[in-house]
Amino acid sequence: MTCSFTHMDSPVGRLKLVAGEKGLVAVLWENDDPRRVQLGAMSEDDGHPVLIEAQRQLRSYFARERSTFDVPLDFRGTAFQKRVWAALLTIPFGETRSYGEIAHQIGHPTASRAVGAANGRNPISIIAPCHRVIGSTGKLTGFAGGLAAKAHLLALENRLLAA
Repeated sequence: MTCSFTHMDSPVGRLKLVAGEKGLVAVLWENDDPRRVQLGAMSEDDGHPVLIEAQRQLRSYFARERSTFDVPLDFRGTAFQKRVWAALLTIPFGETRSYGEIAHQIGHPTASRAVGAANGRNPISIIAPCHRVIGSTGKLTGFAGGLAAKAHLLALENRLLAA
């Protein structure tokens, strides 16, 4: 199955948005490792309705006008990865969770490292907010878009909450 993609510029760099028949499949970073999220064949389609809607919602988020997303999502991964990614969607805007807290939430309290690995392969960055997952000490940890982008997204959310 061929996916459609488009690009958009954002305050955290150029993003590649990818959609399939069921919804948004990925939000990838400009310098993303191509092995991190493997999607197969893709064709550029700036007019795909899911991609247009995802761009609209992301622009609204970056403009501090949106704190939730409702674009349809189509996660592609293992059952465990999908459970972790679904847990990301429950982290409230402007809040953070540790890998251990996510592990407890999905019923695998000793799986913090596996949660970290699944989080690192989250294909739908920003919308499935992997940037809201931090180390148990409160320190910012690995992020496919880079730690500066992670810090920017968390600061954007905190500024929006304060407004």
